[in-house]
Formats: sequence, structure tokens, C-alpha cells
Amino acid sequence: MDLTGQLLIAMPGMDDPRFARSVVLICAHSDAGAMGLMINKPVRDMALSEVFSRMEITPSEAAAQGSVYFGGPVETERGFVLHRDAARAESDPLVIPGGYLLTATQDILTDLATGQGPSQFVFALGYAGWAPEQLEGEIAQNGWLTAPASPDLVFAAAHDALWDAALRSIGVDPITLSGAAGRA
Repeated sequence: MDLTGQLLIAMPGMDDPRFARSVVLICAHSDAGAMGLMINKPVRDMALSEVFSRMEITPSEAAAQGSVYFGGPVETERGFVLHRDAARAESDPLVIPGGYLLTATQDILTDLATGQGPSQFVFALGYAGWAPEQLEGEIAQNGWLTAPASPDLVFAAAHDALWDAALRSIGVDPITLSGAAGRA
């Protein structure tokens, strides 16, 4: 099973509180494990202006107001820009099925600050990682549902409504979910 380019939607019984009600875009999935970004967990009290300041980049007023997301608990000081703008290909981004790109270079931050970067993006600090077969085991234990990733879900849905919207995109009413798993 290759979930690259798919969304993971945390089930109500998710044991790890960092992932409760999270939606994760899987950026890479292979026999070596998986890597993804949570796209609905904004970092409290932090705007993109603080990241620009730390990088000594002077942003436009509009760019400074951008959100910063908690991408996951691994390498939380490292920033990632998830976007769709193929013009960034010269920076050798990770290409993700569905037309998504993942860039982790300073030049994309400079472009974002000056308004020359991708118009739709998610900036995340850190990422979520899984060892070989760990993600498959969590799915089998009812920890996650999977869904196709659409640009509307990834970039346009409000972060506090994304979990519900992602579930509804696969025909699941969030009210009907249970935190308990069972076997028939």
C-alpha cells in the first residue's frame, strides 16, 4: 500500500494527543516508512512573521500574517512549505502525487515574503514520521482513515473545520464515529 499524496484522518480513539483530530498529508510512503505533514494544527501565538524574523527576511505586511502549522513532532525546528506551484521546481522539491510539492529551502521563504512565492501554501514546522510498517499497523488498529487529498481540503478549508471536511469527503459523518475499535 502506497499512501503518498493521500490524507490521513485521525480516528476519535487516537492514543497520541498530538495527533488528536489531525489531518496529515502523506508526502512519502515506502517500505522504508512514511513522512507527512499535519495541515490543520496551527502553532498558537506564532505567525509567519516570526519565522521570517528568525531567518532575517523582511516580509511584506500580507506575508507576515501567514499561519505556521505544527507539521509533526519530528525535527520541529525545520520548516516545510507544501504548495502546488511548479515554478518552484528549480529548487528540487519533493514531488507528491496529486500535483503537490514540498520545498524546504530558504529561497522559497524569501519568495513567500516578497509575494513571489506560491499563492496557495501551508508552512509547517516539523513533520510526522513512521518507521517501516508502523503506519500500516496504526491503520489496521483503527487509528486512521485515509482519503484522497484535494486542493480545496489541503489549502482552502479552515484549519478548525478540516477534520470534519476530510471525513465528509469520504462520506463519513463525524458524529457517527466511535473511539472504540472492534472486530467482527
